[in-house]
Amino acid sequence: MIENKKFTFKPLNLKTHDRHHVDQIRYYDIVEENEEPLKMVSITSITSNYKKEFFANWRKRIGVEKANRICKLATDRGTDAHTLIEHYLKSEPIDVKTMLPISRHLFGIAKKTLNRIDNIYCLESTLYSRRLKVAGTVDTIAEFDGVLSVIDYKTSEKEKPREWIESYFVQAMFYAMAFYELTGIKPKQLVIIMACEDGDCVVYIEKDLKKYMNLLVEYIRKFIEDNS
Repeated sequence: MIENKKFTFKPLNLKTHDRHHVDQIRYYDIVEENEEPLKMVSITSITSNYKKEFFANWRKRIGVEKANRICKLATDRGTDAHTLIEHYLKSEPIDVKTMLPISRHLFGIAKKTLNRIDNIYCLESTLYSRRLKVAGTVDTIAEFDGVLSVIDYKTSEKEKPREWIESYFVQAMFYAMAFYELTGIKPKQLVIIMACEDGDCVVYIEKDLKKYMNLLVEYIRKFIEDNS
């Protein structure tokens, strides 16, 4: 069992909305009282679409079977790590024996960095933008080292060069915009916490929100163009 630090929450009572897939694209069904129901595309489908040619070539290069095996391991590892982090931030006990050994290892690597988080507004919450017609589930919106941040958690074999994680910041930028649209509260920075199998926990921080706002518009434009 994991002994928990006590984190402070500032809950906003944001609703959870249903999601489903159509032709491998994820959609959210946004239903709010006194508002017209809307079907909104997931931000993860938009970011995946932007890099689809790269990943198609990667799968072709290494072979479909090996690519599927790598993707499944990464997905399982990431899902477990997110579950451990969510319970830790909620100060809830969790039996780590049910998790993959690699996920427990990665959580242990990230734990010291997680303790830099406090005053949590959102944790695995649905956010959406009626203006952009996009929705998604944010990992965390909270203060990181005292600065209100959109925080996303990643796992990796080793540290990634910053230029490889553009889509992570684009996704986080969407959450910042949607959160501001829904609450009037503006995050000041984007934070990616990456726990690596080699023992490092890398923190990438981005304060130039305008740059990623422009990139988000480009990602959405390409998604519409590719799926019209």
